[in-house]
Amino acid sequence: MKLIKINILLLLIMIVVGSCKKDFLNRPPLTGITTDNFYKSTSDLRLATAAIYAQPWFNWNNFPLLGIGDIMSGNMLQPYNSDLVQFTTFSITSNNSYVTQAWQGFYDIVAHCNVNIKAINTKLPDTVSVKGKNGALGELRFLRATAYFYLVQLWGPVPIIEDNDKLIANPLVPRNNTTDVYKFIINDLRFAATNLPTSDQPGRVTTWSAQGLLAKVYLTRAGLGQSMNRNQTDLDSAAYFAGKVCNTSGLTLLPSYYNLFRTQYNDNPESLFAFQWAPGVGYGNGNDIEAQFAPSGALVTGGGGWGGAIGPTLDLANLYIPADSIRRKATFMLTGDYYPELDAANGGYTSTGCNVKKHVVGTASDNNSPTMDLWSSIEHNTVLRLADVYLVYAEALMGNSSSTSNGQALQYFNAVRARAGVPSVSSITPASLMTERRIELAFEGQYWFDLVRLSYYNPQAAIASLNGQQRAQFTYDPSTGVKTVTPANLIITPATVATFTLPIPANDQTADPLLLQAPVAYYK
Repeated sequence: MKLIKINILLLLIMIVVGSCKKDFLNRPPLTGITTDNFYKSTSDLRLATAAIYAQPWFNWNNFPLLGIGDIMSGNMLQPYNSDLVQFTTFSITSNNSYVTQAWQGFYDIVAHCNVNIKAINTKLPDTVSVKGKNGALGELRFLRATAYFYLVQLWGPVPIIEDNDKLIANPLVPRNNTTDVYKFIINDLRFAATNLPTSDQPGRVTTWSAQGLLAKVYLTRAGLGQSMNRNQTDLDSAAYFAGKVCNTSGLTLLPSYYNLFRTQYNDNPESLFAFQWAPGVGYGNGNDIEAQFAPSGALVTGGGGWGGAIGPTLDLANLYIPADSIRRKATFMLTGDYYPELDAANGGYTSTGCNVKKHVVGTASDNNSPTMDLWSSIEHNTVLRLADVYLVYAEALMGNSSSTSNGQALQYFNAVRARAGVPSVSSITPASLMTERRIELAFEGQYWFDLVRLSYYNPQAAIASLNGQQRAQFTYDPSTGVKTVTPANLIITPATVATFTLPIPANDQTADPLLLQAPVAYYK
């Protein structure tokens, strides 16, 4: 295996770890990185951690985020891209390019974090405060935990890598038990929650980010290995950490749901963790969701707008009641919808079809960002936001009950609905909570993971949810409000329990046969 020597300044500023070797098994050894003359101050640490908020996430953000999170879950459909069609039809192979991208991307992030964690622990001089050191380690461990949370939900047992040097020395590694992966994630997030500040500059994660994600991890793990009833201790932990965020952080929802997805509101207080994309950085380094999913080149600087064939499914669209027009219009376009802020120089944009709106933020001129280009939207798309934690809190408080009228659960559940302009409710059921999450977080790459969480303890309900969907696109007549199904001629394989676990990419199966063997314990 060729060892890659990378200058630390390029690692931290240009983010090129893994850019030459994209395979999971090709990781740069720490011994080849010149850390001795870099990690000298708190500002150096801030630069090191800031670099991992954007480009390393490109492989996930590019297509897999929405391809897995929303197309596979039945929120969205693209009938022509063959790899995306596999997500719609549940016919995913180990050669699917987006499955490979996601796997490689998450392990790239793990590698970035590991390099920096080890360098900080071994190279940082004593002149840097313990608080500064642990704050940087908290950011890195939060980011690593996020990558592993995606990995374990998508693939189940996966290799836990903490030291890149050991991987270089012994590249044949086994998968580790799913329970151990969750333990590893929780350990990282508990450290982050303890050592991150209560506030920081916009875009940086805080203790509330860590506690919010920790609540979501506990809520998910609560169903692991259970049958119908989730583990109450994990549910209590989820409620505890979500409650801390809801009741003590001082954070509130942004008043306008629509504004959540406009670049003027990047890193607003509701955003607990978002990718920090920069403009003018070119393909592979920025946020290209708009270029790939916008329905018209008029909406994207430099062309693009290849999303004319991508739109919401009838199944998703039918969930929105007429009063839920704010969230609907912010999430997807219907024929005739007018968006004055898009293509504003030409009088705004009127939709000619049923297409994606969320993440479509307009041109460089629309966003007053002269260097914004085709491949680098300045939208800082949010991975975890406060409304998500509100709903996690409500779900954790409801626990194993068939419904709840718990005052705290209703307070935060109804806060999400009130912001959207829809009526409050007096009780919550598992079904109503799942629907609320699906609508609130649609096209944010979330719904698939809600279904995975359900599949842990009630697989038949998760399977029935998928198999009962209307996975079809539609046309819309604004004069009558009638939706008409557009046949896509796709053969959809019925979902099974196996549907909730992605195949390990073929190239990694070949390079490391241990990945096909039974997982082993990580914690002895």
